[in-house]
Amino acid sequence: MKSSFHVVPWAHTATMYEVNIRQYTPEGTFNAFAKHLPRLKEMGVNLLWLMPITPISKLKMQGSLGSYYACSSYIDINPEYGTKEDFKQLIQRAHELGFKVIIDWVANHTGWDHHWTVDHPDWMMTDADGNFTEKNGWHDVIDLNFEVPEMRHELIKAMRYWVNDFDIDGFRCDMAHLVPLDFWQQARLSCELTKPLFWLAECEVQDYHQVFDATYSWWWMHETDRYAKALTTLHEVRNVLHAYSQYPRGAIKLFFTSNHDENSWNGTEYEKYGTAALAWAVFAFTWHGMPMVYSGQESPSKKRLKFFDKDLIEWNNPNQLHGFYQKLSNLRVNNPAIFKGESFILPSDKDNELMAFFRRSGNHIVMVLLNVSAHSRLKIHVHHDWLKGEFKNIFSGLTFHFQEKEEFELQAGEYLVYEKV
Repeated sequence: MKSSFHVVPWAHTATMYEVNIRQYTPEGTFNAFAKHLPRLKEMGVNLLWLMPITPISKLKMQGSLGSYYACSSYIDINPEYGTKEDFKQLIQRAHELGFKVIIDWVANHTGWDHHWTVDHPDWMMTDADGNFTEKNGWHDVIDLNFEVPEMRHELIKAMRYWVNDFDIDGFRCDMAHLVPLDFWQQARLSCELTKPLFWLAECEVQDYHQVFDATYSWWWMHETDRYAKALTTLHEVRNVLHAYSQYPRGAIKLFFTSNHDENSWNGTEYEKYGTAALAWAVFAFTWHGMPMVYSGQESPSKKRLKFFDKDLIEWNNPNQLHGFYQKLSNLRVNNPAIFKGESFILPSDKDNELMAFFRRSGNHIVMVLLNVSAHSRLKIHVHHDWLKGEFKNIFSGLTFHFQEKEEFELQAGEYLVYEKV
């Protein structure tokens, strides 16, 4: 399997940040969020993913505000967030600060009062009785019929609208595997007539890397969640990582410990991982792939946000994990060992409690030691040529001279990241 597309160069060192406009500020608007851009820039974020910006269907709406993913138009702005001019100014300001911006694209389905249900009912899926329908148990949406060429054309035309008129830098494609792969091929070819874009698929189907630059790491996150519940072992987590290593050359996996779905439906990263929440976040930034931070994780916000209603993120002042993510983002941008290096998993007699590995590219070496268990005072003996020399702990800033053979002790949830200097 080979992709005929090329990943935009800036994606290789990107730290993605998922923006929930509704819950980000009391106002819940583009303009209110824009005030946070300098802070996010300082934190090391350089790629913003905006959750759906389109208006939400009122018919069969859930909760008081509805689902972001049940749109009533593909070419309008949700009035709760502001105007098209507000959105254009947000993109312009983000670009001025060095951000790239991608938007959420929901191609599989629309809300029940999308104007196509009236103007082009034959573009929607129907059941045996001719009623609008969907296949996944989401009662507030209707599936689109991808057998209709005219619908495909208009959907791609809408995607091109956001690229051409607002200068967005790509798409995060919701439930991408539910949409035929050949549609995405058509869409990418058409949209990139304007400029190269970044394409992220919410799926884990390898074939979709024929079109998409990046796919989700759901499998990894589910296995780490099962590990935290003592339902599996780190051996199985490493098996997932091995499977990812067999993906097509250049394929990017998106690693995260929370997002809008996980937070609202399955709980915060602290509910899932307990004391290991930050250790797994370190992993997401230091393993092969692209890391993502969800709105409020830098605070950290420790509540489940309501999905269909206003529910403001709990912000600390200052945000307690700003520096944590800043150091990881800076490492990712500046050290080739992280953004393009090889990996070497370190052996340990505590391999069901510790994740330990080297990343290396030429003379650039990073060693990562993570205690993802609830057990303290765990020791690991590292004996490797790559360990010899001066190393800096990226979090403390302290420098150490290591020999080829060293012993380290980690407490429950502790994380150590050493960068060769």
